[in-house]
Amino acid sequence: MTTNNWAAFEKAEPQFAEAVEARFAQFPHHVLATLRKDGSPRLTGLNVEFRGGELWLGMMAGSLKARDLQHDPRFALHTNPGPDDTMPDGDVRISGRAMEIVDPPELHRYAEEKDTPHPFHLFHADLTEVVHTAVDGDDLVVRTWTPTHGLRTLRRGNDDEPPREVPAS
Repeated sequence: MTTNNWAAFEKAEPQFAEAVEARFAQFPHHVLATLRKDGSPRLTGLNVEFRGGELWLGMMAGSLKARDLQHDPRFALHTNPGPDDTMPDGDVRISGRAMEIVDPPELHRYAEEKDTPHPFHLFHADLTEVVHTAVDGDDLVVRTWTPTHGLRTLRRGNDDEPPREVPAS
C-alpha cells in the first residue's frame, strides 16, 4: 500500500521490527499523538494492529483523533509504558503519516476479519521513524530507524560525555 509501510520496515530491519512489534504486543492500549486544526497536540488512547504488512490504526466513526488525522495525517504512537517503572523491554515510539482507507470493500473485509462494528475509520501507517529506547547497564541505548538513514544506534552514559554511535554489525 505505501512505500514505507510496516512490510518495508520488516524487510529492511527484521530483528528490530520483531522487537518493536513484540513491545507493542505486551499491552493492548497505547498512546496516539495527533495535531488539532489549530496545531496543538492531542493525546488519546488507541489499540493498534500489525497485520498484512501494515500497521493499522482503527477508530470510532467521528472520533476527534480521526478528524485530526484527516486534517493533518502526521502522528506519533507510543507504547504503553506498563504497570510500573521497570520497562524491561524498553520504550517504543513510531512516527509517520496515517493514510485513511475509504474503499468500502477494503473496510468491509477489515471489519469482517476483526469483527469491527460499522461505521469506523481505518488508517494504515506510512512510517517516517521508529525509535526503541532501553537501558543496558549504565547506558541508555537509542535505536532509530528511518527510511532514509536506516538503523542507527546511539549509546549514552550517565555522565557528561556525548552520545556515541554504535557501528552497524
